[in-house]
Amino acid sequence: MHPLPVLPDGRLEQRFSESKPAYSAAEAVTEANRCLYCVDAPCIKACPTSIDIPNFIHKISTGNTTGAARTILKENILGASCARVCPVEVLCAGACVYNAWGREPIAIGRLQRFATEETLENRTMASLMPAKKPPTGKKIALIGAGPASIAAAGLLALEGHQAVIFERKSIPGGLNSLGIAPYKQSGNQALEEMQWVMGLGDVQLMTEVSVVAGQAGMGEVSAEALLKDFDAVFLGMGLGADSKLKAPGEDGEGVYGAVELIEKIKSDPKMTLEGVKRALVIGGGNTAIDIAHELKLLGVADVAMVYRRGVESMSGYVHELAYARKHGVRLIENRVVAEFERDGGKLLGVKLARAENGKAMTGHEEHVACELVALAIGQATATTIAKGFTGVELDKHGNITVDPKTQRTGNKKVWSGGDCVNGGKEVVNAVQEAKIAVRDMLISLGAK
Repeated sequence: MHPLPVLPDGRLEQRFSESKPAYSAAEAVTEANRCLYCVDAPCIKACPTSIDIPNFIHKISTGNTTGAARTILKENILGASCARVCPVEVLCAGACVYNAWGREPIAIGRLQRFATEETLENRTMASLMPAKKPPTGKKIALIGAGPASIAAAGLLALEGHQAVIFERKSIPGGLNSLGIAPYKQSGNQALEEMQWVMGLGDVQLMTEVSVVAGQAGMGEVSAEALLKDFDAVFLGMGLGADSKLKAPGEDGEGVYGAVELIEKIKSDPKMTLEGVKRALVIGGGNTAIDIAHELKLLGVADVAMVYRRGVESMSGYVHELAYARKHGVRLIENRVVAEFERDGGKLLGVKLARAENGKAMTGHEEHVACELVALAIGQATATTIAKGFTGVELDKHGNITVDPKTQRTGNKKVWSGGDCVNGGKEVVNAVQEAKIAVRDMLISLGAK
């Protein structure tokens, strides 16, 4: 197995400190001893992958950190990264019984991080998972090297199958390595976890290879060839490019898609914010909050989010918005962008129009100066290649349609999971969908 690439030094990402630092052993045991080990634990029900949370926390409290890690990884093969990036405030910790009593919930994410990191520093992931089964001779193609495909590849490898991941970019990992806010997880941390998973068995990674619906050219492979050469196919492409407003003056320097900008901050040493004193982020979701918070933490003096409705209508997590505002991010409500104002191509600012019910009102416009704008208004679906697989259908939003009980598409050889199916949820959701898909895939492939 070849080592995965390491991101270069000099990236803006490296300026961040962690928002939730790792626990020491003493801190972990102290926090674990607060857990009530509920019999009908609501935290388990709130976890998409159903980790036995009281069980792993109890093992930490007794010094059995390795056993805790095994309990976590049994249900969530990407448990190390999910410990850092999961919105525990609205999942497991949000369901903790302590909340109803007005007390601080158990820090489940930080305990999970302690167990996985402490153990994986000294042991391979393979030593914590069930023994790998003998080779079956079956090959599965996985499209996209994001969390869903990585999780599926690891689980398939443990069953003795060969998993081949096709990734169009040079840096694998998808959202985990290139899209997570740097104060939650660095790109290299995500790549290290991917290396652990690839060590579980016969997992091959093909980077800078695009899968296409039609005839393949240089650096491409066709959907038809995958169906012919592999026993099964898993579609885990994630989402596509950032959506645009299509407002006058939008195209040009100073205007970025939010996902594009986060990727540059995490991976491109040439990315700089020199000269940027004021930034606007358009949107009200979690990606908008993340990039606004990142820009503020990177030293941009004035960062404001512009949202077309009131704060009560924002889809972003309340705790994430509160954290960003604590660090100085402003919120401009009930406004939409009418125009990007430029002078000889240089961005001067934007013209905002007052909005009512999310729609612009005429005659109510104002100029807001800025040197940078990040558009966080959604992403295109990355499912054009689905057309190459007969029977694979899309819903009205452009997402791949699957049977949620099996993650199987309309093609008997094709399964799918992750953002290209759910439209953009959490890493933990991608892992669960991969688990379901692999379980059904094994039945189809004749596993015993």
